[in-house]
Amino acid sequence: MKFRAHDTFFIRKGWLSKGVKNVLLSPDVFISKTDNPMDMLGIGANMVKALRYWLMAVGLTEEPRSGRREQTLTHLGHIVNENDPYMEELGTLWLLHYRLASNLNEATAWYYFFNVFKPSEFTREDFSTQLKSFLRIQDEEVSERSIDDDYMCIINTYISRIKANPSKVDPESNIDCPLGELGLIDIVNRKAKVYKKSPPKKDMLHPLILLAVILDQADGEKTIRISEIQNNPCNAGKIFNLDIIELTALLYKIELMGFIKVIRTAGLDVVRIETDLDFSECVNEYYRRINDSSVRSNIC
Repeated sequence: MKFRAHDTFFIRKGWLSKGVKNVLLSPDVFISKTDNPMDMLGIGANMVKALRYWLMAVGLTEEPRSGRREQTLTHLGHIVNENDPYMEELGTLWLLHYRLASNLNEATAWYYFFNVFKPSEFTREDFSTQLKSFLRIQDEEVSERSIDDDYMCIINTYISRIKANPSKVDPESNIDCPLGELGLIDIVNRKAKVYKKSPPKKDMLHPLILLAVILDQADGEKTIRISEIQNNPCNAGKIFNLDIIELTALLYKIELMGFIKVIRTAGLDVVRIETDLDFSECVNEYYRRINDSSVRSNIC
């Protein structure tokens, strides 16, 4: 389990695309002794450390556990770089969020927040108290400061700074986290610092992104209970804050696309997978469709 590896820096806009570009140019960008990483990346020393962490936490890069710890792109990293190098598509942001929120070992607080932490409305104290109880069960001990810093980083990841502090932030500021566009956390009471988990807004979550997560979690199984998709850790319901109504609506959209069959008769509430696509192939299909749609729009 890992806490506070971001050194309190949440992901800034442009960071991940810059990181991927530089890793491709120089896999030793973060450990080079001949070229200063700060000069190559154009950010401060602590931010360099944070960016190195974030690239791995969202599943874009990986490092060997021993030997020379150069970074290389993961399979997802290559797919994203080929199709959306500036990471502007909502589908890309959902995929990065999925990898982050399902990363128990590298982003434990994110994993806990989306998969284990149940309150729909919460404060820092709620999160801290319940996370510490969770850690005790796992026989883990983490400092109060690390938990608090991770909590604030989660809030800053999904809520823009100007929304959190409209009177104190320059509207032209560009240091918000791109995952804030997903709207997965909202403010209930700004003064009391009460927040809530929020589902995706209508049409913000592409059905093929949902299908990619379902396929990834199915691990080859062809029949999956809808309750498992909604309630199992790392599956779509937990990761995307979906209730059963929202999830079912999206499943029927995927069914209309011909990839699954939703069966809700004779006491069954299951999804039957009717495609041979795996996670990566489904992600590629998503990019193919949105690129085709973009081309048609430009022609028109």
